Amino acid sequence: MAEQEALAPLKSLDSHDPTYVVFVNKTNENAEAWWLNFEGIPVSYGAINPGNALQMNTFITHPWFFRASDGFRLLVNLSEVYFPEVADYEDNGEPLYKRVHVTAPVYSLQEYSTRLIRRMVRKENVNKLEIPAFLKKEISRPPNIRRDLKVLAARRAANGSV
Repeated sequence: MAEQEALAPLKSLDSHDPTYVVFVNKTNENAEAWWLNFEGIPVSYGAINPGNALQMNTFITHPWFFRASDGFRLLVNLSEVYFPEVADYEDNGEPLYKRVHVTAPVYSLQEYSTRLIRRMVRKENVNKLEIPAFLKKEISRPPNIRRDLKVLAARRAANGSV
């Protein structure tokens, strides 16, 4: 499966092979589910409350990713993007829903500080902080899913995986 993920583009390819997942939010904040459509455009499937789950019928070539309510990245099965696996079925033919965990990554000190300052300081007061200009710029620049996906795609191209 890792080889398939390394080669898969960050968009849905087809809808031939159905599979079944349950995304379980293991974080202490809302986790918004995003599907990447056939053009690579993120489509929201809504927020999953902490401790709750979202049952999805999807396809093996449909990538998913998650963001916290403030736009910061979350992990899905310890990866930034989840590529569903081939479906399993019970003896009676009913699909088995695979549990997929949504968790928070270990944020860098800069990421964690940026999140905290954004929550505590009004936007108009960021420039009054006695911190380096590049940090002020980072704090003032809100998370952007499309920008994140471009960075992730470039990283995947360079490294061959997520």
